[in-house]
Amino acid sequence: MMTFLDLRPRHDLPRAARPLAIASAVMLALICGPARAAPGDSPTMVRDLGARIGPIIGAALACNEIPRPRIHAVMGSFQAVIREASNNDADRNELTRQFDRHIVDGRTAVTSGRQDCRRAALQLVDIERSIGAPVTAAAGASDASLAPLAVAATAVAAPAVRGVTDREITFGSVVPLSGANKETGRLLKLGIEAAFNRANESGGVHGRMLKLIVADDGYDPTRTLDAMKQLYEREQVFGFVGSFGTATAAVAIPYALERRLLFFSPYTGANVARHDPPDRYVFNYRPSYSEEADALVRYLVKLRRIPPRQIALFAQDDSFGDAGFAGVAKAYRALGLNDSAILRVNYTRNTVDVEPAINQLKAQKLPVRAVIMVATSRAAAKFIEKAHDVLPGVVFANVSAVGASALANELTLLGSRYAAGVVVTQTVPAVSGYSSLVLDYKTALAKQFPGEPADYTSLEGYIEASILVQALKKAGPQLDTERLIDTLESMRSIDLGLGATLGFGAAEHQASHKIWGTALDESGTYQPIELE
Repeated sequence: MMTFLDLRPRHDLPRAARPLAIASAVMLALICGPARAAPGDSPTMVRDLGARIGPIIGAALACNEIPRPRIHAVMGSFQAVIREASNNDADRNELTRQFDRHIVDGRTAVTSGRQDCRRAALQLVDIERSIGAPVTAAAGASDASLAPLAVAATAVAAPAVRGVTDREITFGSVVPLSGANKETGRLLKLGIEAAFNRANESGGVHGRMLKLIVADDGYDPTRTLDAMKQLYEREQVFGFVGSFGTATAAVAIPYALERRLLFFSPYTGANVARHDPPDRYVFNYRPSYSEEADALVRYLVKLRRIPPRQIALFAQDDSFGDAGFAGVAKAYRALGLNDSAILRVNYTRNTVDVEPAINQLKAQKLPVRAVIMVATSRAAAKFIEKAHDVLPGVVFANVSAVGASALANELTLLGSRYAAGVVVTQTVPAVSGYSSLVLDYKTALAKQFPGEPADYTSLEGYIEASILVQALKKAGPQLDTERLIDTLESMRSIDLGLGATLGFGAAEHQASHKIWGTALDESGTYQPIELE
């Protein structure tokens, strides 16, 4: 069936609105197909179209009296346009980021007083008319009668927000509950649940209980998309929290962004979750791998007095390892050192095949005295076991993603000599400490999960979920994703009793920049150390 579009000027619309009618008609043409531009032209057309429609959507989002479902319907239509016009994932992600920036511009125009909500409502009506979206009776009125549009619009019953009912808010998380990293995934889940349950014991958030549903991807990015779809399509989650891994995040984040869902505090320090400017729907608690690597390089060079040429990098052979390498290289440059001679040895994700890496290090003419490790717990433990005797006296220094407790358990099973002196950076304070946050965490853990020991990974899950709970409370009872995002960006100073300054902003979606240092003793217990 052919689809014919009327692209003639709409003389029944205000003069300023007519270009928007044409723009949105073009949008419909792109969706429908027959009138679509040639593939090479489509991205340019959509980029220009986003520059017109994005500010209108942003302005409407800044007006609480305009029902969110109407705005989301238009946003969904434009996402369909982006999908149709994109030749590949990179094009789609770039068009989405540009569209998000135009939305922010429109929101700012209203909050700064440069545009009022009446004009935003008029422009939204024009787009709805042109693409055939349902509009309210008030939306069809003449220009002279549109002044009370906002009041009439609020009378329209809005459908329920995905994942939110009168009694419950449902979040999803994609973590490994099987495979080599299942213990880290279990601990992350446990920490989030401890914070959610603590909030639920006090009546929840504005009378709603918090619920977490977890999908297992085994830390395998080829399984991540199915896990995300399970949570989004079948479980109807409101957003995502605490998902695990870098390579998996590279799959999960575009999926969440395309659907404009919150992707909160993934367990990764890689740049895939840290764009500049930040992706509107992605927020991090933890510092970046670059910051952790910088802390380790400075510790080894300045405090341990190890020459940079005798420091090597053992890393997972994927984007996780690449992020660690980039951080080490950046730290070298910051110290005025040449980063071109950094020795990197690799292993394959989800394996413990470390022999090739060991052999490379053994072959070096200049003895290696320290190894910075960007690896998961079992691979790290196997590497330390194999390297312990062939590289005598070497310092093993890990970034936090190794899973502190899982690594300690693996090394303790091998024997005390393997554990002693192993360094791990942490993104949370010592679990043996007495800050108010750590005491709250231990109380919640003892009550809800009796016998479960305090752990750095579950503490991180507890902290990120506690921040999310604060944001949900501050957002108010009329919850939707855009309101929650605005609330998070307004939280400049978050006090959890952590002993570190936390906060977000429109240009800052990472709450913490604090790195703590720890080292294992012979009993497999982490002791605090100074990193600088």
